Amino acid sequence: MQKDNFQIVGSIQGVQIIAIRHSIRVLKFLERNYGKGRWRKLKGTATVLLENGKIRQAEVHWHEAHGIGKRQMKIKRYLD
Repeated sequence: MQKDNFQIVGSIQGVQIIAIRHSIRVLKFLERNYGKGRWRKLKGTATVLLENGKIRQAEVHWHEAHGIGKRQMKIKRYLD
C-alpha cells in the first residue's frame, strides 16, 4: 500500500493535536531539516487523490510549525 504520493482534495476536517514540542519523537529531525519553531503533530480526515487516480477518504497525520507550515504529511489509514 503506497502512502507517500498523494494530494489533498479540498480541506482537512476534524483537526486534532496529537503531540507538542518535546513529546514529538522526531523533533530534532524537524528542527535540523526545517528550522526551529513551535512544532506540533496533528491529525485529521481528508479526501485524498492517490497516485493511481483513486479518490479515497483517509486519516492523515503531519507536523506543523508557525511560519514553516505543514511537513511530513502521510496517510495513516483509509476510512472507506
